[in-house]
Amino acid sequence: MKSVVVIGGGISGLSAAYFLSKAGLRCTLVEERSRLGGVIGTENVGGTLVEIGPDSFIAQKPWAMELIRELGLEGDVIGSRDHARKTFVVRDGRLIALPEGLQFLAPTKLRPILTTELFSWKTKLGFAAEYLRRPSRTDRDRSVAEFVREHYGEEVNRYLAQPMLAGVYGGSSEKLSVNSVLPAFVDLESKYGSLTRGILAGRKNNKQDGEKDGPRQSLFLTLKGGLQQLIDTLQARIAGSVDRVEASVIVVERAATRFRLLLSDGGTIEAMHVIFAIPAYRSADLVQPLDGELTDVLRTIPYHSSITTALLYEQEKMEHPLDGFGFLVPESENRSLAACTWVNTKFDHRAAPGVAYLRAFLSANQTERLVSRSDADLTKLVHQEVSELMGFHCPPKNTRVDRWERVMAQYEVGHGRRLDEIEQRVKGLPRIHLGGNGYTGIGIPDCIRRSRRIVEQIVKPD
Repeated sequence: MKSVVVIGGGISGLSAAYFLSKAGLRCTLVEERSRLGGVIGTENVGGTLVEIGPDSFIAQKPWAMELIRELGLEGDVIGSRDHARKTFVVRDGRLIALPEGLQFLAPTKLRPILTTELFSWKTKLGFAAEYLRRPSRTDRDRSVAEFVREHYGEEVNRYLAQPMLAGVYGGSSEKLSVNSVLPAFVDLESKYGSLTRGILAGRKNNKQDGEKDGPRQSLFLTLKGGLQQLIDTLQARIAGSVDRVEASVIVVERAATRFRLLLSDGGTIEAMHVIFAIPAYRSADLVQPLDGELTDVLRTIPYHSSITTALLYEQEKMEHPLDGFGFLVPESENRSLAACTWVNTKFDHRAAPGVAYLRAFLSANQTERLVSRSDADLTKLVHQEVSELMGFHCPPKNTRVDRWERVMAQYEVGHGRRLDEIEQRVKGLPRIHLGGNGYTGIGIPDCIRRSRRIVEQIVKPD
């Protein structure tokens, strides 16, 4: 029987262990922390469910829901309250609502664009001119910022692309690769020229195909008990079929036709297959004895850290209506905040009665400067900025700060080329498998899909 070791107990490692168990293969899961789940976790703070990492996953990507159905959790899935979805952007210290009908960058309605205070008339005219662009194609990878400027101008990059991508990747539109981060928009450019015209044509085709006859699906999905519910269920399902080792891996080396893993507790494990469900820079260290060139390429994938702060206020004292999903803060505003989610509006089954639950995210370019600050200092800083922007004065009654060091992979310009190099090097290392968020998607569904595909490769006949 094939023997497998999974390194890492986050969603990538746990889902890989589950898929292996389901296929009838016993494996060993090695995780240095006592708690499994990685950045995913839910804490109960005075009756409010506070996520310590991601609060949901994108419904459009089906791979998380496929796993949830397999686990029997479909009845506990809740969607975002999209009828109340409105996002604000900070400009000159004011919260300005994004124009209705925006499809990420591309406007699909004229009136909201003409009447918004977010953009100047020069940019509004630029939206109209973009509609007339002819199809174009380039094999050169560009930054998202360059791509957006070509289509809509600098103002759209500054007040749309940059803050939106900072909320998802924790990165900069000046560095992130448009081919890796927004491939669908690159395809629209090639086919239609105009992104706006391409999106409108796609909507028309979908309607003709009958895809929109039923109720619209929520943009974001989560579980009633928080995403910890997914972690707990996975752990329960693999119990008895997965050997758990609480240690870190020091080195991975060849042992005849197998691999030998040396552990921090002095133990060793041998296996035919090794799944690296950890960040690329950690995999780089471990594969050094196997392929130094692969190590070099893996180390070129940058990662950013993340700091989030949960702020719980008395709702009756909140002087600002929670009339949307929250707000984004462009880098040009020179603040510590990158975004703030108004959780009461985004999801049901989260905030305790009478509690206004705000979740703030610190800017990636401020994280390194602030990471050493105490929880009390960070809470004070975040509360000051949030209350100033929203215009209220009551102090929080409960808070929680979560710090995650180097967890957000950055798909910077040239990421596609790096992936090609990595895949070529891995072909020379049969039965070595690279999982995690460093390669083909950073979200929960992407990590699950990659783990499923790795297991499918392992279980197929040699």
